[in-house]
Amino acid sequence: GFSLDWFRSLQDPAILAAFQNSLIVALVSACIAAPIGCAAAYFVNRWEFRGKNLYLGLALSPPCIPLIVLALTFPIYFRELGISKTLGAVIVAHVVLSCPFAFGVMRLRLAALDPDLEKAAWNLGASEWMAIRTIILPQAMSASIAAFLLSMSVSWDEFTISWFVSGLDITLPVYLWNSFQGQISAQINAIGSVAFLVSILLVVTTELLIFSRRHRSIERAEVR
Repeated sequence: GFSLDWFRSLQDPAILAAFQNSLIVALVSACIAAPIGCAAAYFVNRWEFRGKNLYLGLALSPPCIPLIVLALTFPIYFRELGISKTLGAVIVAHVVLSCPFAFGVMRLRLAALDPDLEKAAWNLGASEWMAIRTIILPQAMSASIAAFLLSMSVSWDEFTISWFVSGLDITLPVYLWNSFQGQISAQINAIGSVAFLVSILLVVTTELLIFSRRHRSIERAEVR
């Protein structure tokens, strides 16, 4: 029958350590990837420059490269940097993978903003940073949060790169994979259910932030 006994078994120290590692990697990588992606999106949307298409291609390329190729390439660079087989290496790899998603979310939001508002702030004496802080950031706050949550979701679910890059400090997806190598039990289903629930919550919250902001923009446009 139905039982929560398998969820109670998740208090195993190894499972808790893997969960903690995944949470640390997801939070730290999102804290790094979201600002980088948002800044890159602002740069692309506000200025025209030579080689812009090449820049866009490079910025959006990581998700287009097969994960196995990235997973085989990262250890070579991390070995040269002296961070091979550490949690820091996993974080760096996840930042590279997450940045394009943050970039895409913020770029969509910035494209919907009226650029004349920022120019008006400049004409009134505001510096570029003051215009960003008082005009851009408040209007793009929901997109910034959505970029952070989406980056965190990408990191939380990632397995292939984590499996090649991580050492003794493994993440939850890697722990699940290692568990499949041994005896399969309902405990794996319980772990998977918790991981899936976290992923769904992150993605749904991201979608709500994006579409709620878009809905408000449409309503304001209709009023005008």
